[in-house]
Amino acid sequence: MAVIDFVKWDPGSAPVYAWKFPHSNLSTYTQLVVSESQEAVLFSNGQLISKFGPGKHTLDTENIPVLRSLFGLPFGGKNPFAAEVWFVNKLLPLNIDWSIDSMMTHDPDYQTMVPLVASGRYGLKITDAERFLIKLVGTATEFTAFQLTDHFWGLLTSKTKSILLQFINSQRIGIKNISAFLDPLSTALKNPISVFWEDYGISLIDFYLTTVEVDANSEVGQRILEAMSRQSAQAIGGYTWQQSKAFEIADDAVNQMGSGQGGLMGAVLATGLMGNLSGAGLMQPQPTQGNNVQPPGAGQYPPGVPGAAGVREVFCSNCAKKYPSNMKFCPHCGDPYTPCPSCGADNDKSAKRCVSCGVPLASAAAKCNSCGADIPGNAAFCPNCGQPAVIPDGICKKCGTNMGGAKFCPNCGTKRE
Repeated sequence: MAVIDFVKWDPGSAPVYAWKFPHSNLSTYTQLVVSESQEAVLFSNGQLISKFGPGKHTLDTENIPVLRSLFGLPFGGKNPFAAEVWFVNKLLPLNIDWSIDSMMTHDPDYQTMVPLVASGRYGLKITDAERFLIKLVGTATEFTAFQLTDHFWGLLTSKTKSILLQFINSQRIGIKNISAFLDPLSTALKNPISVFWEDYGISLIDFYLTTVEVDANSEVGQRILEAMSRQSAQAIGGYTWQQSKAFEIADDAVNQMGSGQGGLMGAVLATGLMGNLSGAGLMQPQPTQGNNVQPPGAGQYPPGVPGAAGVREVFCSNCAKKYPSNMKFCPHCGDPYTPCPSCGADNDKSAKRCVSCGVPLASAAAKCNSCGADIPGNAAFCPNCGQPAVIPDGICKKCGTNMGGAKFCPNCGTKRE
C-alpha cells in the first residue's frame, strides 16, 4: 500500500462537521494542510496522538514526539506509520429548526387543559474537537448536520418540553397572552440547554422560541380555538353568550311564524326573548291560574342576599357558563358575581343596566363598612358578610339610583331621607 504524502479536506458546501481522511498509511514526510475554519486530530488505536490548527504541518517526530514511543521510529528519515486523520469544521454554525409536538398544560384563564405546540431555532458550533470526536463520532467516517440533530432529537425534545411547561405553569401564563412571553421563555430554555451541549464539545450560539400556540391538529385544540373565536366575535360585537342564544331562538320562532308553524306561542316566545335579550324571562316563575296570583318577582330577593327565596343558576357575564347563584365567584373563570338587584342576573362591573331585565344599576354602589364589598342598590345586608348595609348619601335606598341633589328619586319616586 502506497504511503500518503499529502492530506487535506475540502468540504465544499455540504453541511459536514467532521470528516475522516480515507487512508491511514502515513509517514514522517506526510504534509498535513488545515484550513482556517478547521482543526485536525490524529488518532492511533483509539488514542489521540496530536491536534493541529490552521496551517501546513509535517507529520514527523519533531512535530509529534510521541511517534517515537508509539511506533519506535528513529529520529530523521522517512518512516511509515498508521494513524487516522479527522478534520473538524469549527466555525460553521448550524441553524437548527426545532419543534415540539403536543404538550398538555393547565390554562389559568379558562381553567382547563390545553394542548400546546412550540417551535424555534438555535445555532451550534464545535468548540472542542477532541471531546466532540470522542463522544459522538465513533466508527463513522463523517458526521453531518442531519446526524447531529437526529442523534439528540429525543433528549432535546424531552428537556425543552419539561423546562417550557415548568415556566408556563409557575408563571401562570395563559394562552391568550403567551406570545408576550417569548423572550423570557427563550432565556429560560437557553441556559440549561447550553450546559447540555457543552458536555459534547459544542457551543450553543443562540436559542430562539418563535411560536407557542394551541395545537390546531388535535381535536381538543380545534374545539378550544373555535370557542376562543366565538368569544372574540361576541366581545367585538358587544353581546354575551346568553344574548346570542336568545337571538338564535328568537330567529327560529320568527321563522316558524312565517311558515305557519309557530302560531301564537312563537309570537309570544319571540317577543319575550327579544325584550329580555338574554332569555332570562324564560327562567322567571310562571303564574298559575287562580285568585292568589302574585306578580312576577313578588316575594323574591336578589340571589346571594340574606333572605333569598332560593338558589338558582345564573350565567357568568365573563365566560357565559352557568353556576349557582349562592357563589361569590364564577367557578369556571373566577369573575366576581355581580347580581342585578331586581332579577339576580350576573352583570359586568361597569354595566349601567342589567343585561337581563334592563333595570338601571347603581352608579355608585354602597360599600360594606365591615368587609368593603359592594352592596346592591336595594339590599338591606352585605351579600359578602351579612352585615346591615349603610347606604351613602345621595343614593336611593329603594332602587340604588344616584339622586344627585333631587328630593325624590328620578327612577322610582322614593322621597329622599
